[in-house]
Formats: sequence, structure tokens, C-alpha cells
Amino acid sequence: MKIAIIGYGKMGKEIEKIALERGHVVALKISSDNKNDFTFDNLKKVDVAIEFTSPDLAVGNINICLDSSTPIVVGTTGWYGKFDEVRENVVQNDGSLLHATNCSIGVNLFFKLNKSLAKMMNKHNDYKVKLEETHHTEKLDAPSGTAITLAEGIISNNDDKDLWVKGNSHAHNQLSVISHRIENVPGTHQINYISEIDDIEIKHTAHNRKGFAMGAVIAAEYIKDKKGIFTMEDVLFN
Repeated sequence: MKIAIIGYGKMGKEIEKIALERGHVVALKISSDNKNDFTFDNLKKVDVAIEFTSPDLAVGNINICLDSSTPIVVGTTGWYGKFDEVRENVVQNDGSLLHATNCSIGVNLFFKLNKSLAKMMNKHNDYKVKLEETHHTEKLDAPSGTAITLAEGIISNNDDKDLWVKGNSHAHNQLSVISHRIENVPGTHQINYISEIDDIEIKHTAHNRKGFAMGAVIAAEYIKDKKGIFTMEDVLFN
């Protein structure tokens, strides 16, 4: 499979390494140094694109790939306010998009675990739930997309919570999402259920970027010949 990497930074280089290990060819690498190479003609030479850039660039990059009929895996977060616009473009172009707030297989298993625990804890009102996430200082969005997905998983299974808020909240219906930014932390997410008697905690800690890169390449393999909009849940559980 011939892959385009849109965003050839630390994540892009890790994706390249995994792609080559799995027998693929990285035919196009786009960074801020060669933006002029991001053309329809060059995209026509690849089977799928993997996009890891920044929230302000993601939608434009996605639309270029869709307009050129290039299936795209998007690991960038922070752009979902424009998801309706992107979805419409997928439909108009009969395109292929796989979006993920986190491509890591371990994190997506953690998403499932989070929902299951939230269901079990729903009727145990003595426990108060909170969510914390920690990332490296280069991460631009806060809370992380992963934290938002976890928050939505809790809210959808908790009768007492109907929205999440950034920072501490004492409102009964609000889920607090606390963000920390520390040097050289790939990503840590934890959910705590706290009572006077005891605490219950689940936690996912990424040790490096390899898990994100591996998931992105597996997602690219999945989407290569498909049409429509997909998530990592389709890759792993369907």
C-alpha cells in the first residue's frame, strides 16, 4: 500500500517507521517545508493518506484529500466543531474518512472499558466521578480529544451528568475534565469514582507514540478500499 503522511513531525516519523515495518511504501510526506507538494496529482499516486497536523489545518487537509478521492485517516483532534462540513464533503465526493480522537488500540479498548464501568456505576450515587488527562506541552487542544471521548462515554451512561466542563465544577449535572500539560508526556487519562468509603480508578498511560502510529497504520489498511465514514470502533470491533 502506498501511503501519504500529512504532517511529517514526530508522529509522522513514527507512522513512517511502522508503515515500513508492515511492508508499506510512504510515497508522499508533507510538512511545512514542502506544502507545495500537497497536490491532487501527488495524492493520485497514493492509496491512502494519514493526517496528523494541527486543529487549524486539519479540515483543509481533509477536504483536499476528499476532493482528490484519496481515503484519509485523521488523527488530529480539536477540529470536530466543523465535522458537519466534513461529513457533507464525504457524501458529495463518495469519499472515505476514518476519524479518531485517538488511534491507539489500547486507548480504544479503554474507551470500551470506560463505558462499561460508567454503566455499572450509574446507580451508585455515593460515588462522584471526575476525569483527568495529562499531555506534553506541545499539544494544542485541551481537553484532549481522547478526554472528550471518555467524557461523552461517561455522560451517555450516567443519568446524573448531561455535560462536561473544562476544569473543576461542583454542579451536580456537570462532569469535571481536568487538563495538565507537562514536558514529554505522550498521554495519560484516568477516571476516578470517589466516595467516603473508597475510590475506583481506571487509567491508561501511553509510554510513547508507537501505539498511536500503529493504530493509524492499521486504520489506513482498513479504510483503503472502503467508502463512507468510519472510526476505530469499526476497525476493532466490527
